Amino acid sequence: MRLTRKRLCSFLIALYCLFSLYAAYHVFFGRRRRAPAASLRGPRKGAAPAREGRGRGRIRSCGLEPSTLGSEEWNPWEEDEKQEQQHRFKTSLQILNKSTKGKTDFRVQIWGKAAIGLYLWEHIFEGSLDPTDVTAQWREGNAFVGRTHYSFITGPAVVPGYFSVDVNNVVLILNGREKAKVFYATQWLLYVQNLVQTQKIQHVAVVLLGNEHCNNEWIKQFLRRNGGFVELLFIIYDSPWINDMDIFQWPLGVATYRNFPVVEASWSMLHNERPYLCNFLGTIYENSSRQALMNILKQDEIDKLCWVSVREQWQPQETNESLKNYQEALLQSDLTLCPVGVNTECYRIYEACSYGSIPVVEDVMTAGSCGDTSVSHNAPLRLLKSMGAPFIFIKNWKELPIILEKEKTIILQEKIQRRKMLLHWYQHFKTELKMRFTHILESSFLMNNKG
Repeated sequence: MRLTRKRLCSFLIALYCLFSLYAAYHVFFGRRRRAPAASLRGPRKGAAPAREGRGRGRIRSCGLEPSTLGSEEWNPWEEDEKQEQQHRFKTSLQILNKSTKGKTDFRVQIWGKAAIGLYLWEHIFEGSLDPTDVTAQWREGNAFVGRTHYSFITGPAVVPGYFSVDVNNVVLILNGREKAKVFYATQWLLYVQNLVQTQKIQHVAVVLLGNEHCNNEWIKQFLRRNGGFVELLFIIYDSPWINDMDIFQWPLGVATYRNFPVVEASWSMLHNERPYLCNFLGTIYENSSRQALMNILKQDEIDKLCWVSVREQWQPQETNESLKNYQEALLQSDLTLCPVGVNTECYRIYEACSYGSIPVVEDVMTAGSCGDTSVSHNAPLRLLKSMGAPFIFIKNWKELPIILEKEKTIILQEKIQRRKMLLHWYQHFKTELKMRFTHILESSFLMNNKG
């Protein structure tokens, strides 16, 4: 009997041990078999977000490794963690969708009906146009700046009433420099006014090549502050209207109407010795400071140190030869002389910057209504000055001989650093304008949408 009991107890103990081993096998080894399947499913969920950016994708893949290793061990809170991960994933997608929606939701179309529009689009926005042929009847392009999608149209075929309007926000670029141009610009504004009144567009800004004497009274009636529809005005030259609230200064830029190109900096542009101390190629007006400049250059044969070519009558268009000659003068000169014309601001200032030739600017006010405003008493050229333009400003051309004598003593390495500084500043200047322009449009147009 005792032997039977011993056998029975031994059998039960053996059975218990076998059951324990079987249970342990399922708990530990059975879960390990399922782990690889889970790790294969996991990365598929994260695959699409990883494609959004190589840098961030790499960080995300590294972040998944600890959880993959941890899945090899039993985790009593596994389900709770999965739910939390799914919640975080959904939240991330919602944030991403909102961000993407914001980037494509604000659209602005720019109608370029003045040559200054090409400076805005190709030089400041660094946008391209299709077709590239400058004589094409219709040219268009697209660009993204932050959350804003810009489209640009220009050319003779862009005529009021002869193209479809499918945007809410429009920037109209106009020339108001002289009477004939003002009449043409007014017709465009009346057309846009009708589009606003019929609710085909909601918001309008204008970039205006103003009158060189700052006599721009004709556009006042169209400004919203005076009961009109133009919410924002970006105006060229030192207009006394500028308040940095709804009227802003805009740069004249390069002479795109003469096909002055976008210039890419090269090694030779930065490092080569330039054979001329300075250059001046332009029109000499009677009884002007330009005439005084020429008299100074002729003294002591200073003109032999500089590339000088003048004419007595202004010519609106350049030939291929004259444009090439002008560009070569900028490239081969350390300084570019920028005397005032009808206005202090001239294309030559920006064209010199394109080639790393330091502008020597005659810093005097010209006749007319241009001048100081409530926000600045730094006229003329207050936009350039406010952004730290690294130019040489002079009040009288009698200062030039001393400047040129000093220039002779500057070694090539110092000139190279100066060119780099100028080109860097000019690029920053254009980038800053692009960002300011976009911020102003977004702030005004989107705020008025809420209102």
